[in-house]
Amino acid sequence: MQTVNLGKSGLKISRLCLGMMTYGAKSWREWILDEEQATPFVQRALEAGINFFDTADVYSLGVSEEVMGNIFKKLGVIRENVVIASKVCSPMSEDMNDRGLSRKHILDSIDKSLRRLQTDYLDLYQIHRWDYSTPIEETMEALNDVVRAGKARYIGASSMFAWQFAKAQHTADMHGWTRFISMQNHYNLVYREEEREMIPQCIDQGVGLIPWSPMARGFFAGNRSKGGGGETTRANSDSFANQLYFREGDFSVAAAAQEIGREHHASGSQIALAWMLNKAYISAPIIGASKMEHLDQAIAALEITLSADEIKWLEEPYQPHPVLGHS
Repeated sequence: MQTVNLGKSGLKISRLCLGMMTYGAKSWREWILDEEQATPFVQRALEAGINFFDTADVYSLGVSEEVMGNIFKKLGVIRENVVIASKVCSPMSEDMNDRGLSRKHILDSIDKSLRRLQTDYLDLYQIHRWDYSTPIEETMEALNDVVRAGKARYIGASSMFAWQFAKAQHTADMHGWTRFISMQNHYNLVYREEEREMIPQCIDQGVGLIPWSPMARGFFAGNRSKGGGGETTRANSDSFANQLYFREGDFSVAAAAQEIGREHHASGSQIALAWMLNKAYISAPIIGASKMEHLDQAIAALEITLSADEIKWLEEPYQPHPVLGHS
């Protein structure tokens, strides 16, 4: 397994990150796998050399973190040998303070996440989205206190506007607080709006990029319908994907991936992932897997090298999108 430093930090991560949103409680999403079903995926990832695992408190409303902690304990994982990332911001209950990026919610949430994950610290604690109701100074100071307390080694951010990310980093710099080392943004072959501002900013500042949905929530599998949905349980119950993709131009990009895949004896999803892995500025895409062949194919995509002509073929059909994934 290839490894890289996360941005300009000293934290070394595998070139792929296993996203844990797929594992938790079916009561949260119909396509979720429970702990027993999830265990082989974590074991296979570890065997392949993946050391980076990403979850969030909101995934299955805490159950994803519990499953992750239980599986690591069951498999006898040495804590120092894995990089555990989680996130905070999304509503965890109906309570008005059980959401957002206030000092109260951050300090409450980190302790809950640590208990569920059965660990003393997180390697990477990320803000899941921007909180418009809390001053960024309050958020950054609370995150700095989390790091100083030893409850997180590093902090990261997820989807937001580039000006917001710049403001957060500037706020940290002004006060001598901990800066974000990573950006987990929405980025893939059919959603490339991040190339306009966020990615150039991260490159300039040495921030590691760990995109979510690198294969567009299964869109490149070739089984999605132009009206939305598709042939799988995930496709037909993932309304969020219908909001993000399924434009006419998206299907043209997917067709190009399928065609190039035939040349490489690979799937369209593998080509979409290989395209991202061929971008020097990407640290580690966050992959999801509900079938073992999906995980094996993602690992195999590390070996696919695309030519300049193939990359041009994949990128030419792209059509601009409205900003998607910030909420």
